Amino acid sequence: MNHADLIAIDTHTHLEVSCWNPFDSYGEEYDRAADKYFRSSRRPTLEETVNFYREKKIGLVLFTVDAETQLGRRRIPNEEIAEAAQKNPDILIAFGSIDPHKGKMGAREARRLIEEHGVKGFKFHPTVQGFEPQDRMAWPIYEVIAEYKLPAIFHSGHSGIGSGMRCGGGLRLQSSNPMLLEDVAIAFPDMEIVVAHPSWPWQDEAISLAMHKPNIWIDLSGWSPKYFPPQLVQYANTLLKDRVLFGSDFPLITPDRWLKDFAEAGFKDEVRPLILKENAKRLLKLV
Repeated sequence: MNHADLIAIDTHTHLEVSCWNPFDSYGEEYDRAADKYFRSSRRPTLEETVNFYREKKIGLVLFTVDAETQLGRRRIPNEEIAEAAQKNPDILIAFGSIDPHKGKMGAREARRLIEEHGVKGFKFHPTVQGFEPQDRMAWPIYEVIAEYKLPAIFHSGHSGIGSGMRCGGGLRLQSSNPMLLEDVAIAFPDMEIVVAHPSWPWQDEAISLAMHKPNIWIDLSGWSPKYFPPQLVQYANTLLKDRVLFGSDFPLITPDRWLKDFAEAGFKDEVRPLILKENAKRLLKLV
């Protein structure tokens, strides 16, 4: 990634439209509920996403979410994103996503994605994937990630996916309590763990965990900064300023909106460059 030419690095973006596989309409009610929750229905293709970020001079970490076991919906291929990263190395970094229920087969896939496709990290969504992060079921995949000293992003807190659906779509918010990552952080100190989003209603737990475990980071995706809890801004400005990351949650939230609100959210002048780019450079080993 040509980070010197970029104004920021967005560490949390989603691909939700595949150009390789036909659209899988099974479970589409989750999309409609998310559209209503986020007041957005725009789902760009991979090419559109790359072009959009290149025009903005913002680098991006892109991934999908493999939740085939819980949702019964075919995933977007990890290789599709990895190939795009190889074609657009100036702007795009590929992360993989593997359903933790795939266990050792998932671990084999993780190794292949790293060694053959250049994937630089992984994304997990405990609520949507239907697991708790400390479940030993997922450890074979973690072992591979830790072996290569790559980062892993974990959704935390409330989930817009399932919100408003009957029984919340059967998805359990409790699986995304950030404190469930503590055993993982202890067992895999060589795996940098990114706690994604303001972790409402467990924001203080996320801050405490990051304060205590040096391999825990926090990304600020999924919310407009004007709604951030005050304690999150306080610690991002002080004791955690070196481990807080810019993330938008594109396409559900655009970087334009996020950056505009970030400029007015009370972050210190000397801290903004760290959050927008410098911390991500260290996490992604770009320096």
